[in-house]
Parts: sequence; C-alpha cells; structure tokens
Amino acid sequence: MPAAKRTLPAKPARRKRGFEPASKLVAGHLRGPLEKRGFSEARLITHWREIVGDDVAEAALPVKIRHARGSFGATLVLLTTGGRAPLLEMQKDTIRQKVNACYGYNAVSKIQITQTAPTGFAEGQVAFSAREAPKPQPTPQILSAAKAAAAPIRDDRLKDALERLARNVLTKNNH
Repeated sequence: MPAAKRTLPAKPARRKRGFEPASKLVAGHLRGPLEKRGFSEARLITHWREIVGDDVAEAALPVKIRHARGSFGATLVLLTTGGRAPLLEMQKDTIRQKVNACYGYNAVSKIQITQTAPTGFAEGQVAFSAREAPKPQPTPQILSAAKAAAAPIRDDRLKDALERLARNVLTKNNH
C-alpha cells in the first residue's frame, strides 16, 4: 500500500522588507467606506492637509463626492463652521484645482460648502482646531471684587458658584 503524501500548509505571503507608509496599510480597509461616500481616491481623505494646505484643512473637511447622472464632473461637499464659510466660498476655485491635481484630471467640477455648528448637534459635530484668542485672565482686582461679592453667602457650594459667576462677568466686561 502506497504511503499517503503529506502536504504542507501554504506559507503566508511575505511582505516587503523595511517600513511601509501607514496609508498603504490602511488603504484597503478604507476603500469600502470611502467609496460609499463617493471617494474613489482615499488619498483625498488621508492627505487632505497636504492637498489643500493648512488654512483650508483647518477650516473644512471633505464629507462626500456626489456624481451627477449624465454629466461629467462631480460635486465635492465640504463641511465647515458658519464663520468660515464665506472665506471658503472665495477659495472654491483654488480648492477645486488642488483636488483635481490630486486626481490627475478634472474629476470635481463644483464644490458645495455645508455649514454646521462646531458643537451641539448629535450628527455633524465638527472637530476643527479653532484659532481663537485665549480666554482673558482675571486681574487681582477682579478676583478680590468677586470674592467680596460672594462673601455674605453661607453655603459654600453656592458661594463658590456665585464667586465664579462674578469673576467671569467682571472679566468679560473688563476686556
């Protein structure tokens, strides 16, 4: 009786030696969710800052690309906060040119800007980095005035809350 041949399990494919960019490692995993939003190029999402520049990247995020039926060119939908929308509106042509340079052809013919509040809505919350001025710090005179205003209160929790309120109101009115 002949001896049964033993087959060895196939070796897993070896990857290249050395480091690989993280974008190449996650590109396959991102392809499905991005294609549902119309993005055929994951690079537009993963390299948004490099494509459009720091100013635009801090003000807007690409949400989806809508392809119109029967016409050439798509609409790129950008999400931004209300105060930054007019600035982006003036930069639409520049943004469109930079995005099309990423694709290598005129893939995007229009840009639509959608506004939202930075916080407060369950859907559409935007995590933009705000370049706001730092909050003004209360002066020693404001601190003593706030403490004096809350001094007659006996309840410690209420006293702390009223002192904090007085400090905030006085600081805001002073600056």
